[in-house]
Amino acid sequence: MRAKYDIVRRVDQEEAGASQEMLQLLETFLAPLLYVLDQLLDKRLVETLVQSCVAIIRFRSYKQALWLSELGAYLPAKAGQSSRGPAGTKRIGNLIRSLKWSVGSIDRFLLEEADKEITKLKQAGKRILCTWDESVWEKPESEKLEGLCGVVSSKAKRLHRWKKGVTFNFPPKKAITVTGMEWTAALITGMEGVVKVAVMNWWTTKGEYATKLRTQQEVLLRRVVRQWGDQLLHVFDQGASSGPWLQVLEDLRVNFVIRWKKGHEFIDASGVKKKLWEIGRGKKYLAHQVIEHLGSGYKMPCDLWWAPLRHDACRQQLYLVKARVPKGVMYIVTNMTIKSEEQAWEVFFAYRRRWQIELAFRYNKSELAMESPRVFGLENRLKLLGIVTLIYAFLLDLLFSDHQRLIEKVLRLKCHRTGSRCQEALVPLYRLRWALSRLWDDCRPTLGLLLAPTPGTLQALATRRC
Repeated sequence: MRAKYDIVRRVDQEEAGASQEMLQLLETFLAPLLYVLDQLLDKRLVETLVQSCVAIIRFRSYKQALWLSELGAYLPAKAGQSSRGPAGTKRIGNLIRSLKWSVGSIDRFLLEEADKEITKLKQAGKRILCTWDESVWEKPESEKLEGLCGVVSSKAKRLHRWKKGVTFNFPPKKAITVTGMEWTAALITGMEGVVKVAVMNWWTTKGEYATKLRTQQEVLLRRVVRQWGDQLLHVFDQGASSGPWLQVLEDLRVNFVIRWKKGHEFIDASGVKKKLWEIGRGKKYLAHQVIEHLGSGYKMPCDLWWAPLRHDACRQQLYLVKARVPKGVMYIVTNMTIKSEEQAWEVFFAYRRRWQIELAFRYNKSELAMESPRVFGLENRLKLLGIVTLIYAFLLDLLFSDHQRLIEKVLRLKCHRTGSRCQEALVPLYRLRWALSRLWDDCRPTLGLLLAPTPGTLQALATRRC
């Protein structure tokens, strides 16, 4: 028997308040982009963009998360609109197929958001890093999608790896190639803390939109340099270790750190051309320190040796930092002056921060299911992937200290964990998305902070208050 006056539980009140506050944060974060799109698109499409972000966060499925037919069922229906899934699917399709906007609007928004973080780091007098890397967007069973090309499958490489005492696989003669797209990204970060997305770009090597790796890398690097000049220290992995790329970096006058392949030839301080692994061979390491392993956190020793060197393709002075860790030796080349132990360690730890972009690729593939879309047109697919990038940037923005109390409340309500590893995590991205998905499933938020509320929204808010 129901009571005469129903009393809402305190937990339900907290969940409803946190749900609406989270949506307000999402609308506030997207506000600059929404104002731009409002000048280009119909208001209903702008609302669909916000609703699509909410739907993608709510629907957690590795294989179907970005199917338009699945996301359409998560879009709320307004007065006079059908509440069935096909109606929502049509609204999302109208958004990404609209010719009045492009993924360039999202790219400019991400650069503006990254610029805010750069301003904060600059005011604090901290080193600003721009970490670069490439990955692949795999669609192994697709043949007809526009813009597909052959890519080396990172998933096949991972599954074929030998696991000691469990499985043994003979190394393949050639890398396994599947259909997909190339993926280039850049993150803005300091020597510690949360990262910001600067560039997320997908491209192909075949068909009408074909381009090359170095061409695409140079285009994106020029975009970043045009935005921030020489304020950043650009960090690259071994894929950027080549003479022509050194010429590009020298022409753009940027500071860089590159992990180099040991078989390439350089000119040492005495003017003799040697392979990189031969430079400093037999020399005593100049610095020693105990550091933490990035994956497991256990303590391990690290030794450094550094020296000046030159390359035939580059006129400026370069420096080599040779780092010995338990799993091998790393050769790091930079144009930053190294004359002291402190400068050498700064270059080494700057390269270690590049690991954050590897985590970004893994999160976008596994948690946000970026490899699941079934959209034929390349431009439409890029828009959908751009919307997912907005969600990733939003989740990163939530982790800053301004929203710490709200994040703790959401995690306590919907994804409570008692283990020390979860409690002490500095960047609980996976738990945050999981908790936010559960929260918005149980307490449906209503739009209205930036966009004018509809009669249906006002009626829902009035019912909640009563």
